[in-house]
Amino acid sequence: MNRQIVVNVTPRETRIAVLEDGRLMEYRVEREERVVGSIYKGLVQNVLPGMDAAFVDIGLERNAFLYVADILPEEDGEGESPASIKRSELRRRKIKDLIKPGQEIMVQVIKGPRGAKGARVSTRISLPGRYVVLMPTLNHLGVSRKIEDRKERDRLRKVGEKIKPEGFGLVMRTECEGRTQTELKQDVRFLVKAWQKVVENAKKHRAPACVYRDQSLLYRTLRDIVSEDVSKIVIDDPDEFEKVYAVSDLLVPALKDRIFLYDGETPIFDHYNIEKDLERLLHPKVWLKSGSYLVIDEMEAITAIDVNTGKHVGTTNLADTILKANLEAAEEVGRQLRLRDIGGIIVVDFIDMASAADRKKLLKHFQEVLKRDRARTRVGRISSLGLVEMTRKRTGESVTESITSLCPECNGIGRVPSTETVSLWVERDLQRALHSPGNAFYVECNPAVCESLIGPDGENVEELEHRLRRAVYVRSNPTLAQDEYRIEHGDIEEIEAELLPFRRAQVIECNVRASTLPGSTKAVGWTDDGYYLELSEGEPHIGKRVKVCLEDIRRSFAIASVITTGARTG
Repeated sequence: MNRQIVVNVTPRETRIAVLEDGRLMEYRVEREERVVGSIYKGLVQNVLPGMDAAFVDIGLERNAFLYVADILPEEDGEGESPASIKRSELRRRKIKDLIKPGQEIMVQVIKGPRGAKGARVSTRISLPGRYVVLMPTLNHLGVSRKIEDRKERDRLRKVGEKIKPEGFGLVMRTECEGRTQTELKQDVRFLVKAWQKVVENAKKHRAPACVYRDQSLLYRTLRDIVSEDVSKIVIDDPDEFEKVYAVSDLLVPALKDRIFLYDGETPIFDHYNIEKDLERLLHPKVWLKSGSYLVIDEMEAITAIDVNTGKHVGTTNLADTILKANLEAAEEVGRQLRLRDIGGIIVVDFIDMASAADRKKLLKHFQEVLKRDRARTRVGRISSLGLVEMTRKRTGESVTESITSLCPECNGIGRVPSTETVSLWVERDLQRALHSPGNAFYVECNPAVCESLIGPDGENVEELEHRLRRAVYVRSNPTLAQDEYRIEHGDIEEIEAELLPFRRAQVIECNVRASTLPGSTKAVGWTDDGYYLELSEGEPHIGKRVKVCLEDIRRSFAIASVITTGARTG
């Protein structure tokens, strides 16, 4: 199997695609700092005996959830090791006997915030390396279940006993198979140093505070996904290419000759035909080659996947047609779970099969498909109705959740691309249009997308102009839907004469609205022709039409101050 990793890096996001035999199998996107895996010095806010849980302030928007079974107790007077305590025994312990409100506690995020839920944390700290996982709070030695060879398991267990630091726990990861004791010891030494830094940071900071930030998406990909069977890693950013090349010396030295810098004119994801596959991630219906199709419905508590024969009519008999459709669907379900990073409880509704032998054949094939998945999965039997219940480890939002937002038109019944996602679409379309004549672009889009494209203090649009080496004029049009926009090209003189009839110190009228940027409490102004105004101290005037004085004029926005209060607008 030919595995390739394609990396697209821009100032606002990093996208990584894993191709197997030219087909997109995994996709990850990172637009902000990752929370899962990070370690915090938290402050217990309240303890709820009725839920056997506590809420801990770790400095995020919502308090984190700490379940009683995820609290590692101190060693008792008889010297009982925490590792020797069974999970069922932990559940029988009372939460109020383990922690108290106001107590400082070291926790690690094991599930990121999702929807209205805060992060889930544990006191069982683990630091993953290339080959091993170091557990500073447990005295335990384990070997990955995916290493099936008994002799290799025994060898790794003996090596692990030799290199395990006193008082630490160690798990031998799948990647350590066939590795020497020297290689594994280097990994352990690196992680011990990392833990020492965590302890030092914890002593310096008061709760709540982050004392260890998990690595970037690109680094985690090298650490967790990349193995020697990867034929090529292609990166389109020179700085990130240099970093990956340097880090590969430590993580995967054999891959150095397979890391390449992409400098083609066509955007890298277009060059590898990845963008078209990504567009399909926004659609619940997935067509298969035979004419069958899947319908994937992601909900907060469960994901349902329905298999339909569609246009697949078969050539022999009905039972054979259904079996073939189900076998093909099983392959695609396994791919979609990896590609969309769907976790939690999943129910797959295969087409009903009367034959017990056919059901057995389908289940065996589905289990084989899921073995290719790095995430832990558990699969139940096929019911008489053709339903398969399964679980897949979830650590945060799925890919579709991370690149979409609740639809403002239907109040969450469906989903639409988020304003940030659409603004990034605009950036990519501008990159593709660089061959067009002229030295400037005019972009018209929904006001919320316009604000995201311009960015706080205009930093996004100014960085975009620098990257494109063309002038960019952005205007809002409230009649456009959130995922609609228009792009035109031309010359600066022509566009500026039409769009910038303003001068410094000029007084104009505008409508004041609350900023739609995440986390922003500012007020912004919009002129009648869609010009965006950064207002100083405009918050008291939200919902009103006011007069402002223009202090600084840019192509896509201006800085202004309110001089008179007007009437309230609708």
